[in-house]
Amino acid sequence: MSAAPPNSHRQETVDIVIVNYRTGTLVVQCLESIEEDRGQCPGLRVIVVDNASNDGSADLIDQVIQSRDWNWVTLMRSTENRGFGAGSNLGIAWALDRPNPADLIWLLNPDTRVIPGAGATLARFMADHPAAGIAGSALLDADGKPWPFAFRFPSLLGEIERGSRLGFISRLLRDSATLRRMGDHSEKVDWVSGASFIIRRELLEDGMRFDEGYFLYYEETDFCLHARRKGWDCWYVPDAVVLHIAGQSTGITGKQIKLRRLPAYWFHSRRRYFLKNHGRLYGVLADFSWIFAHVLARVKQMVRHVADPDPPNLFQDFIRHASFLPRRR
Repeated sequence: MSAAPPNSHRQETVDIVIVNYRTGTLVVQCLESIEEDRGQCPGLRVIVVDNASNDGSADLIDQVIQSRDWNWVTLMRSTENRGFGAGSNLGIAWALDRPNPADLIWLLNPDTRVIPGAGATLARFMADHPAAGIAGSALLDADGKPWPFAFRFPSLLGEIERGSRLGFISRLLRDSATLRRMGDHSEKVDWVSGASFIIRRELLEDGMRFDEGYFLYYEETDFCLHARRKGWDCWYVPDAVVLHIAGQSTGITGKQIKLRRLPAYWFHSRRRYFLKNHGRLYGVLADFSWIFAHVLARVKQMVRHVADPDPPNLFQDFIRHASFLPRRR
């Protein structure tokens, strides 16, 4: 299905929320790209939520806003860093409390650059698809190459496919794989990347917020799942394009980032997602599915004498945070 009919004239209004944590220069560059995009979507307004960076980045952002007279940007300073979801909720609350709240709230990572036309394209798409509660844009890697993926909800079979890294298993379970390669047309999906994630205001007015029990990761997956359960659709819209310098805002993902040990909050988020949404038994089975697949992958590595592609201590850390063990803090 195409993104929008060519004769469509209606367009929703958009407020953007960017959560900053010690990425001041990246936020400024993102704002510069939004300034250019406002040529095609002049109603774009931005709220930057600083998650208690305490490194001077909020001051840098404020100085740039003032020096460039960006009256369409507001800086909010949080007194504590409670994670991406909590920071996003602060920005959403600000946007909804305005006298003229926008129709849409667009969440952007600080390590993104908006390709001109993306905001207008997403706004038109949402106007033409009233059942769409959430939509995500296409993403480009830092080198400008397409990253054409959306996602399926995590599942037992999906954990096996992801963990095994065996070609015949991936082919067998391709319809269960969490990562879903997308084409050139807009399609309904389970969930989209939180790097560029637009939400309809009516969904938020219906009480939807990010679960602040997730510090980072899985919060957008959880959000999309609960939106689905409320009857809203999620779409991938490839005609809207955003450059994503993946990993610069978190430091643990992206092709250009040196592989690092996964932080505890990644495991906490994964565990929370399965236990919250599917119950303890399913969570334990999901853990054993991943463990089984990971062991297969490690056997393949040893047989073929290939280097370990995983982050350091991945298996040990996974076991330490597994659902069948008492919760760690």
